[in-house]
Amino acid sequence: MSRTPLRRRLAALATSGVLAGGAVLAAGSPSQAADGAAEALKTRSLATVLAADGARFDRDAQDFDVLERAVGLVLEARPGSRVGVLADGSRRTTAFLPTDQAFTRLVADLTGERPGSERATFRAVRSLGVPTVNDVLLYHVLPGRTLTSEKVLAARGTRVGTALGAPIRVTVRNGDVLLGDRDFNDPNPQVVVLDINRGNRQVGHAIDRVLRPADL
Repeated sequence: MSRTPLRRRLAALATSGVLAGGAVLAAGSPSQAADGAAEALKTRSLATVLAADGARFDRDAQDFDVLERAVGLVLEARPGSRVGVLADGSRRTTAFLPTDQAFTRLVADLTGERPGSERATFRAVRSLGVPTVNDVLLYHVLPGRTLTSEKVLAARGTRVGTALGAPIRVTVRNGDVLLGDRDFNDPNPQVVVLDINRGNRQVGHAIDRVLRPADL
């Protein structure tokens, strides 16, 4: 995986993972409950990491401003959404985190026009409606598991259960981690940063495209 400015900025926070294993491993599977048990994991949430660079849009396509606003949009309308797990650092969670560029690519694909700013990207995402945004975000969340990068690289052909219910498939090719979603006509997201927030119960992986729970 190529090094990016985001990787360098998040180096101090870094970590993530996916699992080794067979067919479908459901999020929170009891057989995996001991993941990270040997570590004294801390409780910094992924929401705290997302908010670390402030709450404003900028020109950095490799951070998470649109994702942060999308999470806020859902939780304001649906306080009980399972997306809220990202703000509770005491609960084990792994999440794939789309960068701002990932959302820009999604909007360009859906509308045929590339938005000119992060603000315009978020407006387009918001226009999809809260139910759709909620489902898309849940498709990125693996509750109940703290998954580390060592397991990502070991996970070839593994399907991982998500908070939405629909699984994603993990593939490793030449050291690159690719995620297969339910849209079979478009390029698969690639993990561009591993191990965000390592050492905590919640870990994340930055990805360069938004996972799609349906064929768009």
